[in-house]
Amino acid sequence: MTDRRSFARFLDAVEAELGPLDVLVNNAGIMHLSRFLDEDDAAAQRMLDINVHGVIVGSKLALERFVPRRTGHLVNIASSAGKAGIPGGATYSASKFAVVGLTEAIRGEVRGTGVETSVVMPVVVNTELAAGLQGSKSLKIIEPTDVANAIVEALEFPRHDVFVPKSISAVTRIAALLPRGVSEAIGRAMKADRILSDANHGARAGYEQRAEASEPEQSSQPAGAA
Repeated sequence: MTDRRSFARFLDAVEAELGPLDVLVNNAGIMHLSRFLDEDDAAAQRMLDINVHGVIVGSKLALERFVPRRTGHLVNIASSAGKAGIPGGATYSASKFAVVGLTEAIRGEVRGTGVETSVVMPVVVNTELAAGLQGSKSLKIIEPTDVANAIVEALEFPRHDVFVPKSISAVTRIAALLPRGVSEAIGRAMKADRILSDANHGARAGYEQRAEASEPEQSSQPAGAA
């Protein structure tokens, strides 16, 4: 994901076999969880390399193909954590804020070229990345198929902001209009501020070890998706 030449070779191979690229979904990502002050610096660097730099590389490579053809759809996977910083995952939240901002800026730059952009912002998804996380009555854990269906819908009926589930859109927009103290109080009432900090780290141990192996020099095995 972070090696431009490797990523470009992959896209070249895809186009050689299937024809011109129509859609790129930047989905790879990792999530290390801890209190910010306890976070390992190497873990923070890995998240930024994969979650941010990897998306930047993929976006550039896709747009190099899309813009001259005046067609194509770039889909970047962020998170609801890209709209509200979540305690217990400060650097992860920062990486997803970056993806939201990046994709918004790209949208402005490609306006009028025929290229579409979407940024997908799901709540917790039932993948290995979410190991040890617990949902609540107000924050349900969703399935990967929910995200996939939302992406397909955004491709069929293009829209930039893709919240999964859609109800999160209204919550996010209303929270942005409220005083910070009120919106934070609502978040605490929904236990949104505990979903990462209350993670069962024992249940996450296997995933965290795999994420550590996402260093390019250590392993080429994917570490999960966000």
